[in-house]
Amino acid sequence: MHPLIKKLASQTAIYGLSSIAGRLLNYLLVPLHTRIFNPGEYGVVTEFYAYVAFLNILFTYGMETAFFRYSNLEENKKKVYDTSLLSLLFTTLTLVAGILIFSQPIATAIRYPDHADYIIWFTLILGLDAITAIPFARLRQENRPIRFATFKLVNIITNVAFNVFFLLLCPYILATPSLEALHGFISLVYYPELGVGYVFISNLIASIVTMLALWKYVFVKKWEVDFILWKKMMGYALPLILVGLAGMVDETLSRILLKYRLEMSPEAAMHELGIFGACYKLSILMTLFIQAYRMAAEPFFFGESKKTNPQFTYARTMNFFSIFCCFIFLFVMLFIDAFKMIFIGPQFYEGVKVVPILLLANFFLGVYYNLTIWYKLTNQTGLGAVVAIYGAVVTIIFNWWLIPVFGYMGSAWVTLGCYGSMMIISYLMGQRYYPVPYDLKRFLVYVGISIGLYFLSVQVEAFIPASYWHLHYLFGVVLLTGFAGLVYLFETGRIRVFKVI
Repeated sequence: MHPLIKKLASQTAIYGLSSIAGRLLNYLLVPLHTRIFNPGEYGVVTEFYAYVAFLNILFTYGMETAFFRYSNLEENKKKVYDTSLLSLLFTTLTLVAGILIFSQPIATAIRYPDHADYIIWFTLILGLDAITAIPFARLRQENRPIRFATFKLVNIITNVAFNVFFLLLCPYILATPSLEALHGFISLVYYPELGVGYVFISNLIASIVTMLALWKYVFVKKWEVDFILWKKMMGYALPLILVGLAGMVDETLSRILLKYRLEMSPEAAMHELGIFGACYKLSILMTLFIQAYRMAAEPFFFGESKKTNPQFTYARTMNFFSIFCCFIFLFVMLFIDAFKMIFIGPQFYEGVKVVPILLLANFFLGVYYNLTIWYKLTNQTGLGAVVAIYGAVVTIIFNWWLIPVFGYMGSAWVTLGCYGSMMIISYLMGQRYYPVPYDLKRFLVYVGISIGLYFLSVQVEAFIPASYWHLHYLFGVVLLTGFAGLVYLFETGRIRVFKVI
C-alpha cells in the first residue's frame, strides 16, 4: 500500500481506537438507559442531544476547519491558534450568558416548563466543549492522535463512570440495608426524582474534567492575536455555519420533529421518539468509522493539497473508504439479531427495521464528507453551503410531510434520500470545480453487491427456523467471507499498481 494511504490508515486507526473504545464505553450506556428508562423517558435524552447537535454548530461556527486551513497557509501557526481560540472564548462566554438568562422561557418554549435545569446543564456542556474544540483541533493538526485519543477517553470514561454511579450504584446502595452507613452520603448527592437528569449531569462533569485536562492548551500565556487574520478566518468559516447547521438538520431534525408531528398523544409521541433514538444507535459502527476517518482525513487532505497530483490520493482513499463501509453494513445487518439483543432493551426491538436504512444513509453521508474536499480546497465554502442547505430543505419538507403518515420510518427514508442526493450533487459539483478521478463504477458495484447480499440473507433466513439460530450466523459468516473474497479479487491488481506508484 502507498505510504500516504498507510499514514492516513494508521491515523484513522488511532483516532478510531479512541472513538471505538470510547464510543463502546459510551455505547454501554444504551443498554443501561434502555433498561432503566422506558421509551418515553429515553425520548427526553434523544431530544435534548438533538438540540445540542444544532447548538454545537453555532458555538464553534466553523472555526475548527478555518484553523486547519490557515495553519497550512500561515507560517506563524501559534498566531493562527491564538486567534482561533480567543475568538471562541469570547463568543462562547457571550452565548452561555445569553442562554442562561433566558433558560426558563426556552424551557417553556420546548415544553419542559419544569426543567429549566436541563437548559442550564446543557448550556454549560456546550460552552465547555466549544472552548476545548480548538485545542483538540491543534492536536489533530500536529498529528498527535495518541494524545488526542487520551483526552477523549478521559471525557468518555468520566461520563460512563458517573452514569453508572448515579443510575446503578446509588439506587443499589439506598436499597441495600447492609450498606446503611453510606445512605447519608448518597442522600446528599443523589435525588431519585431527577431521573434522566443524571444522564445530563454526568455529561457536564465529564466536560469539566476535560477542560481541566486541557488547561494548558486553553489558557495561553503570551497571546499572538491578528485581527486581520481573524477577519480572513471568519470569512472562510461563516459559510460553514450554514453547512454545519444544514448538516445537523439532516441528521437530527427528525428526532425533534417526531415529538411535534406525530398525530398521537404527547406520551405516545415520546415513546416513538425513544424507540427511534435507541435503534438509531444500532448504526453506531458506521458512525464510528466515519467519525474516526474524518478526524484523520481533514488535516491529511489539507496537507496533501500542496503535493503533486493529490487528486490521485483522494480517489484511492475514497475507494478503500467505500469498501470498509460496505463491510460494516454487511457485518451489522447479517448479525442484527445479536446486536439488538446486546445493545437495546426488548421494548425497543420494534424499531430495528430502520437500521439498514440508517446504515446506508450514514454510508452516503461519509462519502459526502469525502467529496466536500473540493469546496474546502478551492475556498468555495459558499457553494458548499448551498448543497448543505438543499439537504436541510429536503429534510424539513419531507419529514413534515411523511412523519404523520409513516412515523419514524418516514424519517429514516428521508434521511437516506437526503444524504444520497447530497452525495450525488457534491460529486457533480466537485468534478466541475476540483476534478478527482473517483472510480464511480467500482463504488456502485460494491454498494450493489452489499445490498444484494443483505437481501439474499433475508430471503434465505426466512426459511431457517428460529431454533436453528446458529445457522443464521453461519450463513452470515459465509456471505461476509464471500464479499471479502470478491473485494480481494477486484482489488489485488490495483493494490500492486498502487505500490509501484
